[in-house]
Amino acid sequence: MSQDSDRRFEPRTPIELKVEYKRLNTFFYDYTKNISRGGTFIKTEKPLPNGTLFLFKLFVPTLEAPLVLHGEVRWVVAVGGHRPDQAEPSEEAGMGIRFVYEDERQRNDVEQTVEKLMVSQLGTVIFEHLKSERED
Repeated sequence: MSQDSDRRFEPRTPIELKVEYKRLNTFFYDYTKNISRGGTFIKTEKPLPNGTLFLFKLFVPTLEAPLVLHGEVRWVVAVGGHRPDQAEPSEEAGMGIRFVYEDERQRNDVEQTVEKLMVSQLGTVIFEHLKSERED
């Protein structure tokens, strides 16, 4: 499976986590709307342009330090616009982010952390059901 298809096939979990990133020497603090093993949606009124590669910090309550990740803006949506994965207009502006990993070790570490977050938000039964649907 290609990374481009991750957003369509990875189960997503609604979760709000603080995100910090820099744009033109200004730090922005926004929040995620949901997360999957392949990426996240960041709620923001000032999204970065499609294709932008950037470094961001994801603050996970169960971790002592934030996850520092590279991401790529895959799509942007304005309030009332359409997200690529939804037919209904969006109530929140933001940007869909694909995680960009430095190596396989980082990919595995981030995926394990995200899976733990998903289990804590959804419970093991629902998470396993979503995961098995993806594998079918």
